[in-house]
Amino acid sequence: MITCDTIEHMEIFNQTRLRIYKILEPAEECDLLSRLFDFFIIGLILANIVALILESVPEHDVRWDYAFARFELVSVAIFTAEYILRVWSCVENPKFQHPIRGRIRFILTPYAIVDLLAIAPFYLPFFGWDLRFVRTFRVLRLARLAKLARYMSAVQRIQAVILDKRDELAASLSFMMILLIVSSCLLYFAEHEAQPEHFGSIPESMWWAIVTLTTVGYGDVYPITVAGKLLAAVIALLGIGMVALPTSILGSGFIDANKQNPVHNQRCPHCGEQLEA
Repeated sequence: MITCDTIEHMEIFNQTRLRIYKILEPAEECDLLSRLFDFFIIGLILANIVALILESVPEHDVRWDYAFARFELVSVAIFTAEYILRVWSCVENPKFQHPIRGRIRFILTPYAIVDLLAIAPFYLPFFGWDLRFVRTFRVLRLARLAKLARYMSAVQRIQAVILDKRDELAASLSFMMILLIVSSCLLYFAEHEAQPEHFGSIPESMWWAIVTLTTVGYGDVYPITVAGKLLAAVIALLGIGMVALPTSILGSGFIDANKQNPVHNQRCPHCGEQLEA
């Protein structure tokens, strides 16, 4: 039998979950607690990246090993609690409102995967993984830096533009791959007899093709035959267009996004507050 007390407790439970959901999500302008939480998480993420960098310095790692270990423990505890609370409260979002399927869908979202990768290296040894093998997963701690994307509107806008222009970007990527393969093949046939150590096979020639097409030009591998030099000149010119193609696609995407929301980045000249669309 459902009593008034039970209904009241359920309402308190639901209100608490909704409040936690709003705190964990990027803050609204009027929500001071959520904004403070955002600043705290951003600061903790940046501190973790600084600690990861300092740990790579042998003398710092030896001297501050205990502090680094305790800081990592506290950070993992906070990130784990954040992840659990996000999974628990995600049902407040209409997209994940089903108590089981909704949470599974949320766990498989990019942001949730990043949150999980940020804490996974710490827990792997508890599942019987070899510690020597687990050390290679320490690089996953860099996933904590990706957590910042949740709180940065600029990153979210870049994601939206990439998603909107995915077909054009896929076409340009296909063109790049074709150009890379053709360039590698041509230079292989032109140079493999003269430089078997650098152009001994088409896969080996791909290093030169990648460096040339991206206009990096390290100069460690270069053609010496007349045919190879002529081909290299043409490929280098094509490389300029290859780099410009995705840049122009993304540039047009941002222009379109600004046209759709022209006041997105405009602020009032008097009070400095961002104008609403």
